[in-house]
Amino acid sequence: MNFLLKLILSALAVLILAKILPGVGVDNYVSALIVAVVLAILNTIVKPLLIILTLPATIVTLGLFLLVINAAIILLADYFIAGFSVNGWLWALIFSVLLSVFQSILHSILKKDKN
Repeated sequence: MNFLLKLILSALAVLILAKILPGVGVDNYVSALIVAVVLAILNTIVKPLLIILTLPATIVTLGLFLLVINAAIILLADYFIAGFSVNGWLWALIFSVLLSVFQSILHSILKKDKN
C-alpha cells in the first residue's frame, strides 16, 4: 500500500512540475502515472549500474555527478514513454532536482500525518 501511495504522489509531482516547467510535458494523468512507474523501475535497475560505472566522476565531483545520472534517468523515461517529453539535458536536470524536492516534501507530510 505504501508503494502504491508513493507512486501516486510521484505521478502528482510529475503533473505539477509539467505544468510549471515549460521544457517538460505530460499528456494526461495516465501518462504521469506511467512516468512514475517507469522512473521507479529505472531507479531500481539502471541507476545503480550507472552509479557504479561513473563512481570516479562521482567521487571527484563530491557527489554532484549524481545529478547528471538523475537527468539521464529522466531522459531515458522520456525515450520510453510517448506521453512524456523533456526538451534536453537542462530541463531533465531541473525536473529531476525539483521532483526530488517535491517528493521529499510530500513524503515528510505523510509521515507527520501517520504520527
